[in-house]
Amino acid sequence: MPSAGPRSSDGAPRRTRALPLGELAAHAHTSVRTLTRRFQAETGLTPLRWLLEQRVDRARELLEVTDLPVDRVAERSGLGSADSLRHHLLRRVGLTPRAYRERARQGGSAAPGTSTTPVR
Repeated sequence: MPSAGPRSSDGAPRRTRALPLGELAAHAHTSVRTLTRRFQAETGLTPLRWLLEQRVDRARELLEVTDLPVDRVAERSGLGSADSLRHHLLRRVGLTPRAYRERARQGGSAAPGTSTTPVR
């Protein structure tokens, strides 16, 4: 029986390589344009925006529950660098990674008034 592949701590499949839209579209037997249009109709986001939001959410989780340095949080969340994490977190919640972590550890919402609604 084939292995289910690597899993994250929450049991979700872990991506081990990038999956270009062209491959996803081919797997779905459709064009990239159609895949993108359908994805956006279902989620309200382009595939790239959705992926970015998932990465920022993962970074937020790691900032809240670990003591990992910001560069490791960025790496583990798929954002690549501390600069990229800082840019996207500031845009999404208005806080730097350090400030976000400090607020989260004070027991309240890390970013008052924020929602999971992405910035478009």
